[in-house]
Amino acid sequence: MNTLTQIRFIWKPAVFFACLLPALQAVGDAFGVTGDLGANPVEALQDHFGNWGLRFVLIALAVTPVRQITGRNWVTRFRRMLGLFAFFYVLMHFLVWLLLDQSLNLSAIGADIFERPFITIGFAAFLLLSAMAATSTNGMRRRLGRRWQQLHYSVYAVGILAVWHYWWQVKKDVTEPLIYATLLIILLGYRVVHHWRHVHDRKKKAGARIVTA
Repeated sequence: MNTLTQIRFIWKPAVFFACLLPALQAVGDAFGVTGDLGANPVEALQDHFGNWGLRFVLIALAVTPVRQITGRNWVTRFRRMLGLFAFFYVLMHFLVWLLLDQSLNLSAIGADIFERPFITIGFAAFLLLSAMAATSTNGMRRRLGRRWQQLHYSVYAVGILAVWHYWWQVKKDVTEPLIYATLLIILLGYRVVHHWRHVHDRKKKAGARIVTA
């Protein structure tokens, strides 16, 4: 069995199931099977889905550095799945807030989005992630052409907004948001350094060609 076949029939289903485990845990906790949601179940569900949405955004952002550092190009075959799971958990976070916390009260929802900054930036991240999820298919990639890549660069903004949203939401202990912020800085910083090195090497090669000519 070659690598591509293993990825398709073994590793992709295994990764899919692993990505689904946090959702299954939430269902189990809601029914008292795997735990409980505590005194404030709505807030517990919001936090659970929001945290996992942010984690999957960071995991998806880690795919490119892992590929470049290890040389294992096949890891990119999991990036779309990881990105869609990031959207799924952020969507669940949003729906819990919309349906259970706000009870679809449109006036209260509008007031929260426009008057509470941490919700404003969280909603902006959700909209960007929704646009990327809606255009994640190969067909949309062909249809959009160069604009597809420009749109999907928004994942960097999503990461920043998501960490920012979490940081502003936390009232006292910022330890966990600080951990996520540090990971995001490392992932984005790696990209900046890698891009700078690539540009530097290209200029160096161009200069060498001129000299030899």
